Amino acid sequence: MKTVLETERLALRRMTWEDEPALAAFLQDPQVMYAWEHGFSQEEVKEWIEANLARYERDGHSYLAAVEKGSGDVAGVCGLIEETACGAQRLGVGYIFNKTYWGRGYATECARACVEHAFTALGAKEVTAQIRPENTPSRRVAERLGMTVEASFVRVYRGKEMPHLLYVLHRP
Repeated sequence: MKTVLETERLALRRMTWEDEPALAAFLQDPQVMYAWEHGFSQEEVKEWIEANLARYERDGHSYLAAVEKGSGDVAGVCGLIEETACGAQRLGVGYIFNKTYWGRGYATECARACVEHAFTALGAKEVTAQIRPENTPSRRVAERLGMTVEASFVRVYRGKEMPHLLYVLHRP
């Protein structure tokens, strides 16, 4: 599969159905998915993959499989997602990594590549990140990218209100 973006240690490419076992390994892990407050079921993993494949066709981008160059393993996902926040459609960056790869700087590395791509190739004026206030590791990634909190809002997920912070980085 063709690499969409590349960093020093990661190749980012569109995910495929062949990635399902690697994606399920972390999407089903409640520790990884604590911001969602549950690990995904096998059916939810399939729906999540399907949603990403549909976004590739509709938007031209979505989460990408972050493949560690040294091992060839899918370490996580990172990408640009069209999202609604504070009543407006926005281009956001998102990242989820298998906990085996936590603490290595991979999320910051690939998120930085995605943000740079948004500004240079897509002509975005800003990139956002929607992060739960208690998700300190994700907040640190956003802050390393130069993002700052511009608003707070509530998303409803599975019938539950979940406070979020809206981090924003404006095009330099």
